[in-house]
Amino acid sequence: MRVLLADDDVLLREGLASLLERSGFEVVGQAGDAAALLALLREQAPDLVVVDIRMPPTHTTEGLDAAREIRAAFPDVAILVLSAHVEVEHAMELLASGQRIGYLLKSRITDVEDFIETVERIAKGGSVVDPALVRELVNARKRNDPLAVLSDREREVLALMAEGRSNAGIARRLWVTEGTVEKHVRHILAKLKLPEADEDHRRVLAVVTFLDAR
Repeated sequence: MRVLLADDDVLLREGLASLLERSGFEVVGQAGDAAALLALLREQAPDLVVVDIRMPPTHTTEGLDAAREIRAAFPDVAILVLSAHVEVEHAMELLASGQRIGYLLKSRITDVEDFIETVERIAKGGSVVDPALVRELVNARKRNDPLAVLSDREREVLALMAEGRSNAGIARRLWVTEGTVEKHVRHILAKLKLPEADEDHRRVLAVVTFLDAR
C-alpha cells in the first residue's frame, strides 16, 4: 500500500511515516504544504493520502481544499484527513463522497493498532468518521433544522400536507376534527415564519420547507 503524507508538523509527519512503514505500508513521499502534496501525488500515484486540514500558508483549510481536489481528479485515491480541530462545515462535501474516506481527530488517536486498522479499512474502500465529528454534524443539523420549532403533531400534519392531502383528508387520517387540523396548519405557517400571502400559496411553501429539511 503506497501512502503519501502531508502535514507541516515535521515531527508528527516523520513519526507517522515510521509507524506506517513498520506496519507494512510504503511511504512514497512527504509534503509540508498543499502545493507540494498535489505535485507529489501526480508523481508518485499513491493508494492513500494522509493529510492535515490546516497547512501553510494561511493554516486554515489548505489540506481540506487539496483533499477535495484529489477526490475530484483522482477518485480512486483513498484519503484520510487528520486534524486537531472539528471542521464540520468544510468537511461535509468531502465526507459526502462516501467511499475511501476518513476523518480523525489527532488528539483522539490513542491506540496504534486501532489507527493502523482504520487506515487499512479506508484504503480498502471503507469510510471512518471520528465520533466527535458525528456529534457535531448531528448538533449542526438540529441547529439548522427549520422544522425544530414544530411539535410532533404539527410535523405529522405537515407530512400529510406534503402527501397532497386536504385538511379534511388529514382530519380523517388523524381521527381529529377539520377545525383542529386548520388550527395546526395556522400554527405551522406561523412557526415557519412564512410570508403573509394567499393561504394555499403558504401551504406550498410549508411543504417545500418540509421536503428540503428531510
